[in-house]
Amino acid sequence: MGAPAVAIDTEFMREKTYFARLCLVQMATTEAVYVIDAIALGEKIAPLAALLSDERTVKVLHAASQDVEVLLRATGATPAPIFDTQVAATLAGSPTQIGYANLVKEMLGVELDKADTFTDWSVRPLSSAQLAYAEADVVHLARIYTMLKERLEAEGRLVWLAEDFARLSDPDTYRVDPRSQYLRVKRASSLDRRSLAVLREVAAWREEEAQRRDIPRRWLVSDESLIEIARRRPKDTAGLAAIRGVNDRVAGRDSAGLVAAIVAGEAVPEEDLPRPPKRTRIPQDVHPIADVLQAVCRVRAREHGVAATMFATRDELERFAAGERDGHPLASGWRWTLVGEELAAICDGSRSVTVEEGKLVVRDLDAHPQRGERSDAGV
Repeated sequence: MGAPAVAIDTEFMREKTYFARLCLVQMATTEAVYVIDAIALGEKIAPLAALLSDERTVKVLHAASQDVEVLLRATGATPAPIFDTQVAATLAGSPTQIGYANLVKEMLGVELDKADTFTDWSVRPLSSAQLAYAEADVVHLARIYTMLKERLEAEGRLVWLAEDFARLSDPDTYRVDPRSQYLRVKRASSLDRRSLAVLREVAAWREEEAQRRDIPRRWLVSDESLIEIARRRPKDTAGLAAIRGVNDRVAGRDSAGLVAAIVAGEAVPEEDLPRPPKRTRIPQDVHPIADVLQAVCRVRAREHGVAATMFATRDELERFAAGERDGHPLASGWRWTLVGEELAAICDGSRSVTVEEGKLVVRDLDAHPQRGERSDAGV
């Protein structure tokens, strides 16, 4: 296209498949809008990878992760460099995870018609209303990108987003490890270690089988049934069939693979048995400390014109207050610079938090400023 930036959106379906089925790709510059029929093109859409990978053109998306995942599977490439307007808008002061329609209304004063939000994009032909909806999803993005980019550059914040955007463009972000999927099974933490080893194997079997058949994993075996399989460890078809929720095909034609997974789990050496990823219980004394940290976050968020939740969630603040800081969002990057270092100093006792003249004040314990000498904003 030769444009410095191109807005991209996708329409896809995944209700009846494991992998999302790409139906449309919408692209727009400041001069033109394109709606590409991915179903009609089939594998011929793969050359789109050249544009997605072109470092000279910024790819602008809103809430990009699902679109990037779908484009990666369809073309073999992720958009890079990327600019996510949802992430950028939050840093510019909009609510966390603001929707595209609300962002367009907030920044441009334009009301979008969302009547076709739940349409079936795989059905052909598409109506004029569907095409208009698809175009609207990208036509405003280029202008919003320019506005957000200029605002964040003027405030010196654009560089803060580099790490987040790089993660969105990294193909490893979207790769699924079948052998780690047991950690996502509901009630996995209720199992003993041997049953957990069995769950790891049968959950990996389910993941790989669902991918092979391209069906939702729940259609194969539900989480509840996986837990019961891991508890009972049936050795044959009859044992599988006795478990509620295991369908005839899984208990019949597919039983060999599932029984083999059960046997593999039972054969794991005692010393190699997985442990449930139990989170450390937060001590009750930490909660009021997290209250203080949350108040400081609100003050700093107002000072910097960002949403307070952009810094950290309540759970993340409690973990930070409890000393769990390795890999913590507040422990690196721009979050550390803006507020994380200050919060760590408060937790470590080298800074105090007081209320003076109706304002929340944070200062070093060895600092004794004269009256009125503070830069901290009030709550």
